[in-house]
Amino acid sequence: MWFRNLVAAGLCLVAAPALAEGLDVTVTGEGANGTFHIELFDDVAPQHAERLISLAEAGEYDGVVFHRVIDGFMAQTGDVQYGRVGQDMRLAGTGGSDMPNLSAEFSDRSFDRGIVGMARSQNPNSANSQFFIMFAPAPHLNGQYTAVGEVTSGMDVVDAIKRGTGGNGAVIGVPDQIESVTVTD
Repeated sequence: MWFRNLVAAGLCLVAAPALAEGLDVTVTGEGANGTFHIELFDDVAPQHAERLISLAEAGEYDGVVFHRVIDGFMAQTGDVQYGRVGQDMRLAGTGGSDMPNLSAEFSDRSFDRGIVGMARSQNPNSANSQFFIMFAPAPHLNGQYTAVGEVTSGMDVVDAIKRGTGGNGAVIGVPDQIESVTVTD
């Protein structure tokens, strides 16, 4: 962490090594209960990786629900503005953080099972705080969304996340939620 801060401040005189930071995400609910680990792609999506780290360090993801979960496709979460239990779940998925939107960082990473992508609107440069995790490959997303990381352990927890219904995958009742996110080195 300290090395990343030195590099960001321009105080480091040696080449920065690849940052191997990740996130441990603990989930609770009717479906999933456990922790999964996301290894961040800070080499191909540094701005997006830094955004997830910043929000996690600030505790912004704690209590945020998986508001859109489509069986055989993906689970989406990260709406730190409108996505907490007790809020109007009809708004979940429409908000972001107080930080500005990010420009796309498209790469040649394929949207395979376990890949973490940044959610966005129709505008490719509108990713903010929301992200999704792939249940299965979705090659139609390749080059259209920023791949920011990959679940490297605990995919069984992701697989257990309560599914939504209908074409948009909206979760009915009480969705599973992120209990906490811890930044790892």
